[in-house]
Amino acid sequence: MSVMHEDNADLPAILEAARRIAVDFRSGVAGRPVASPVTTVAEQRLPERGVGSVQALERFEKEIAPHLSGSVGPRYLGYVTGGATAASLAGDWLTGAVDQNPPSPGDSIAPALTHETIGMLADLFGLPFGKDGFDGTYTSGALGANLLGASCYREWIGRKLSRNVTHDGAMDLSGFEVFSASPHATMLKAQGMVGMGRRNYTSVSRLPGREAMSVDALAAALAASTARAKVVIASAGIVSTGDFEDLNAIADLCENHGAWLHVDGAFGLFARCSPRFAELAAGVERADSITTDCHKWLNVPYDSGLFLTRHLDLLEDAMRLTAPYLETDDPAPSYINRSVESSQRFRALPVWMTLLAYGRAGVRDMVERTCDLAAELGDRITTMQGYELLAPVRLNIVLFRGVFGEDETSNARQKALMEAINATGRVFLTPGLFDGKQGMRAAFSNWMTQPHDIDIIADALEAGRYSLTREGAA
Repeated sequence: MSVMHEDNADLPAILEAARRIAVDFRSGVAGRPVASPVTTVAEQRLPERGVGSVQALERFEKEIAPHLSGSVGPRYLGYVTGGATAASLAGDWLTGAVDQNPPSPGDSIAPALTHETIGMLADLFGLPFGKDGFDGTYTSGALGANLLGASCYREWIGRKLSRNVTHDGAMDLSGFEVFSASPHATMLKAQGMVGMGRRNYTSVSRLPGREAMSVDALAAALAASTARAKVVIASAGIVSTGDFEDLNAIADLCENHGAWLHVDGAFGLFARCSPRFAELAAGVERADSITTDCHKWLNVPYDSGLFLTRHLDLLEDAMRLTAPYLETDDPAPSYINRSVESSQRFRALPVWMTLLAYGRAGVRDMVERTCDLAAELGDRITTMQGYELLAPVRLNIVLFRGVFGEDETSNARQKALMEAINATGRVFLTPGLFDGKQGMRAAFSNWMTQPHDIDIIADALEAGRYSLTREGAA
């Protein structure tokens, strides 16, 4: 009997061992170092005959698990990272167990449930769904969603210029102009991937002391442009500071100039889940396309992005994949014609489990609580010696730096300070930059984070500062 057949016969014991390891990891995550200094794996040879799942799990528990980050836990504040809730973890385990491939309908309920959950998310965000509203698809994350956004507006540009870009190529595409003030790096990468060029956009001036674009500057830029097709990339939650652009005013300009409006709301779209913060993202419902992530504030496991558009015909023209073996009369959407990948995991299932388990109120509480914690840390930093905020805390991002004076080594010392803070093992931060000043940022999006964690984070900031000062004195 092969090892695979032996494993299958022993499946209950294998899954029980995996369950125990997972529970041990999760229950201990709050007490373990938030990040691990071990970033390499000892060289290993591929065995001729496998050892079986039980022994592989033992190796994982001893050699790998101790060196994983605590990104699922309460004080991992790098990037914008959620931590899987119990419901989403259960959904993700079931996703692996049932192993559905939902892009092509006709053999299971998976495509229909995918469509249903996209509608549930649209409802959560207060967006119209369906024929006269938004629809779309799950993606691997914000880059995948922004890639679909760029593909859509590239297709739209082609139509404006009487070109079939998807079929004929974009090598000599001209006559368009893209405008943005703070485009995310993934948006620029997406433009490069669809042949429009990472640097091929007009930079719009920002508001003084803000990352958000100046509406007056955008108005002037659009009026001065002679392009036949115009695209505006706006942001609901800019990554460095959590700033928001005036989406209603921008949408007005786009309507006046016949421009496409793409909104990057990777985490900021979730502001619409709360009456306290919804006004920040007012106007996003007027966009032509929207990007967001479920593995950020919805706290489902990686990977789970979402792309929404009012122009499904453009998306499906750009992404269409046809072959005789894919033909079906099933009424469910064919997500193979809305996505880059023709093979996908059942990403809708952890989302469905989460929304069903916790409802609108649960998501709202998660958003509001993490925003309150970000505000609390911001208040602490304003009173801490040796630290200063670089920008107001508008939502869930705290951008700050150590105060070292304006000597030319300041940026290097900011990096050293962040590394000293992370080395405490109590918190994990990532770099931030605003107005030419380098610092560090804390992004609150994990459902586990509680008020007592702010005390631990503040202690880590003090310890990191003390460690750096002592090293400097030595």
